[in-house]
Formats: sequence, structure tokens, C-alpha cells
Amino acid sequence: MKRVLIKFRCSVYEKKLLQVKAKAAGLSLSAFCRKCLMDQQITERMSEEHITTYKMLVKYHNNFKRIGNMYKKGNPKLSEEVNLVAEEIKKHLKSIIP
Repeated sequence: MKRVLIKFRCSVYEKKLLQVKAKAAGLSLSAFCRKCLMDQQITERMSEEHITTYKMLVKYHNNFKRIGNMYKKGNPKLSEEVNLVAEEIKKHLKSIIP
């Protein structure tokens, strides 16, 4: 239970910046400052648009993998190229959510 109050001075710009970053992380201003102080990882929350885009990329990755597997025997060169595209999509997905 947190009972002790700590105050510090900052400029109006710094306060706005802290509030924006805290809101993006889905935290209160005090929780954001505590996490920063303790060197804890702060992850930004994904918006609905980002989540929709992520899901779409997952679908594309799965579809390209299926296409690659479908042409594996008939046209190995095409299958290889399609699998390369699927791996590129997978790299981007991993960079979004580690």
C-alpha cells in the first residue's frame, strides 16, 4: 500500500510529455514514473488499429505458408519464393511483439 507522497518540479512541457507517454503505456502518471525509476520495462499498449493490422499480417503469413506448401512438389522455385515472403512477414510480426 502506497502512503508516502513525493513531489518534484518539472516544466509544463515535461509534464505533458510524461502524461502522453503514461497514457500510451496504459498507466497512471505515478505508476509510469515509478516504473521508469525502477528501470522496469514499459510497453506501449497497442491501439485497435494496430491489433487489426497485426491480425491481418498473421493471416497473410499463414496464407503464404499454405500457398508455399501447396506448390512444393509442382513448382519448387515458386514455393521457395513464397516461403521467403512468409518469413519476411514473420520477422515483422516478431519485431512488433517480441
